[in-house]
Amino acid sequence: MLDEPLHPVEIRILGCLLEKQHATPEYYPLTLNALTAACNQTTNREPVLALDEAEVAAGLESLRDRRLVWFVAGAGSRTTKYEQKLTEDLNLAIQEVAALAVLMLRGPQTAGEIRSRAGRLYPFSDLAEAEAALDSLCAAEPPLVLKLPRQPGTKEFRFAHLLGGTPDLELSTPEATASGPTRLEALQAEVASLRQELADLKADFEALKRQLE
Repeated sequence: MLDEPLHPVEIRILGCLLEKQHATPEYYPLTLNALTAACNQTTNREPVLALDEAEVAAGLESLRDRRLVWFVAGAGSRTTKYEQKLTEDLNLAIQEVAALAVLMLRGPQTAGEIRSRAGRLYPFSDLAEAEAALDSLCAAEPPLVLKLPRQPGTKEFRFAHLLGGTPDLELSTPEATASGPTRLEALQAEVASLRQELADLKADFEALKRQLE
């Protein structure tokens, strides 16, 4: 169960099972091959992973030991399929499932981002409904979601799931995401460009000064 934090691979597996169960129920439960592909999607995932089937299978075994995943036999097939048991044990409403799945698959999000990105799982009618689901997850015992401190210069609070333990607040800030280094490089390039422009202006001034002397 949830007596210990989940490993990132376990979180990705459960998040994918939650997503596919509600977004594409006709293909659920998932085979190992389908689940591995879902874990490695390049869209709607943060971070993007490159897991092989052995890593996913190991994660599934660990989750089965914790009674968070069931192994089921496909009807008329010898292929083993997998379904999640997390939401049943936690007794979550579909609104809460949708919000939690987005956080598991995409990292910290605002209520507005969750509302816009959870549409395939559950179409939140408005922002208030998404916020209510998040508040319920924050108030669970033990809490499943944490409301992060609002960052300077931002208007909205972000939320993070707690299935992997308490998140590192520094790593959860927008400045610390993968876009951080790109932003720094852009600023460095802008400073270098301004310095070059200043040097060019000085050179033009000196040339004009010599012409007037």
